[in-house]
Amino acid sequence: MAQAKSKVTAPRLPGVHLGELREESDPEFERGGSYDGLRFSRASAEGQDLAGADFIECELQGVNLHEAQLRGATFRDCVLTEPFAPVLLASRSTWREVRISNPRWGSAEFYDGTWESVSIEGGKLDYVNLRGSNLTDVQLSGCIINELDLGACTASRVALKNCIVGTLDVTAAKLSDVDLRGSDFEGINGIGYLAGAVIDDYQLGLLAPLLAKHVGLRVV
Repeated sequence: MAQAKSKVTAPRLPGVHLGELREESDPEFERGGSYDGLRFSRASAEGQDLAGADFIECELQGVNLHEAQLRGATFRDCVLTEPFAPVLLASRSTWREVRISNPRWGSAEFYDGTWESVSIEGGKLDYVNLRGSNLTDVQLSGCIINELDLGACTASRVALKNCIVGTLDVTAAKLSDVDLRGSDFEGINGIGYLAGAVIDDYQLGLLAPLLAKHVGLRVV
């Protein structure tokens, strides 16, 4: 009798439902500022200090966040469309019930942060640093990522769907229901920490040499 496949719990993504928003045509971003129920279209926060700022039920369309300091900032019930940042500085930030589409990020620093019910659809990203972060109910779909760093993170119900990833780093990560099926990886660092992840048969074949090397298995 064939063994039943174990069930993989998918990310729980309730969706983001924005009410009536007020257009903010010339926003004044500031450190620790609070922004609630606003729409920002093609605004620029380049190089500005937004550390500790709160964005609640906001829509950001094509906003330039290059080198904006977002350390400790909070995004809750927000939609970001085509956010632009060759350098994104958002360490220790919190993202809850956020939908991001077609981001254009170079180096994105999210380390030591918290992501809950976050989806990213599309986009080409150079380096995404989530090292040491807590990720719950997160889905990346159709993304091209040169390097995805999940080292030392705690990830539960995370899915990468139809993504192309250069290097995935899971060194010292704690994974639970992390679904990697259907995505392509050129290399994986920390392969010994993949426990809790789910892969398909094709990926297993690609990972076989790395798995053999990890356990000291000689193939002749």
